[in-house]
Amino acid sequence: MIPRIVVAAPASGAGKTTVAVGLMAALRRAGQVVAGFKVGPDYIDPGFHAVATGRPGRNLDPMLSGEELVGPLFAHGSDGADLAVVEGVMGLYDGALGTEGFSSTAHVAKLLKAPVVLVVDASAAGRSVGAVVQGFVAFDTEIRIVGVILNKVGSDRHEAEVRAGVAPTGVPVLGVLRRDTRLTVPSRHLGLIPANEQRTQAEQAVDAAAELVRQGVDLQAVLAAAHSAPTHTAIPWTPPAVVVEARPVVAVAGGPVFSFHYTETTELLKAAGADVVTFDPLTDQLPEATAALYLGGGFPELHAEALSANVELRKQVAAAVADGLPVVAECAGLLYLCRELDGHPMTGVLPATARMTSRLTLGYRTAVAASSTAFFDEGRRVRGHEFHRTTIDLEADVQPAWHLPGGVEGITLPHIHASYLHLHWTATPDVPARLVAAARERAR
Repeated sequence: MIPRIVVAAPASGAGKTTVAVGLMAALRRAGQVVAGFKVGPDYIDPGFHAVATGRPGRNLDPMLSGEELVGPLFAHGSDGADLAVVEGVMGLYDGALGTEGFSSTAHVAKLLKAPVVLVVDASAAGRSVGAVVQGFVAFDTEIRIVGVILNKVGSDRHEAEVRAGVAPTGVPVLGVLRRDTRLTVPSRHLGLIPANEQRTQAEQAVDAAAELVRQGVDLQAVLAAAHSAPTHTAIPWTPPAVVVEARPVVAVAGGPVFSFHYTETTELLKAAGADVVTFDPLTDQLPEATAALYLGGGFPELHAEALSANVELRKQVAAAVADGLPVVAECAGLLYLCRELDGHPMTGVLPATARMTSRLTLGYRTAVAASSTAFFDEGRRVRGHEFHRTTIDLEADVQPAWHLPGGVEGITLPHIHASYLHLHWTATPDVPARLVAAARERAR
């Protein structure tokens, strides 16, 4: 594998994203080709990674893809890069609830044999930062913490005190960052606003992070740390490919609303023989010759009025679905297929209404397919992730998509699978293949 580092922290809010994005952008400006990765099911941070690196942002998630695919997916996403920067999730050792750190940043670092740079928020501590660093070094000796970046340092005097506390640990301080209001990126109910919704602000924030890191971090020391990663080989993941003459059009919703899907999703669809056409449901019509539709996740509840205003597209989708159009919809896609969302008319494909609530639904899920469709066989077990504050109210009896530990979820028809659950299709490559096969059959 290529030179690599993992950017981690003792807890959320320490500044991992600022440092990771700043490192990616600063190293790119220094002439390095950088591959960016995010641990876990996050869709938003990889968007900022893409702005910083000029390459697609990607996720590494042992829970959703399986441990065995983390190395191959990393190798695939690192192809052509000089080094890789992996941004962690939550605290270094925080993984799926009820496990011993499964799918944590530390877990991924071990799978990649990658050195770790620890970002510590020093805003409310001095010498005690040293105890934090020492504790994280000692907690798991299989994790190699090669440096510390001190974030939110208030003054030269404060910096000296913190450095004095860290010195006895033997872990080098690779950088010191002061507080910087330019790094504030607008947020909303589920975290940062995706980069593709506020491109100018995202680019400004990335530029500010890059400059902050350039001034405060020893980039040569970071490069040396990345190059200290031991040799560790993995055969790059490759989407299973089919050779076909006729490539059916699979329309993939994109734009500001439907920005939540993994980079590998379109790679899998293309390899399965699809001509993937991305369209923006806010402004576009259904692509010509659409033979199947994939509606990913995003924030439709914040664009409900604008989505509803594209009346022609709503009619096109409803008519195409009534005519048998194969559709896979995840989270935002489920809401778009409902009759309405917060009082705004949607496509009306499904007998349900959707509304925003104050309750956050968040976490990994083990799900079992409740019935057989074009994409899943009844009884199929998968791992997915939920992340939303909406709910749907059913207006008629429906066939659910999944059996979950807490009940049923989603709606299916023979040619539609719509649910809140996000899957990493690298673990279920037959699903995109089946969607493309259904598209091919419809296109005949």
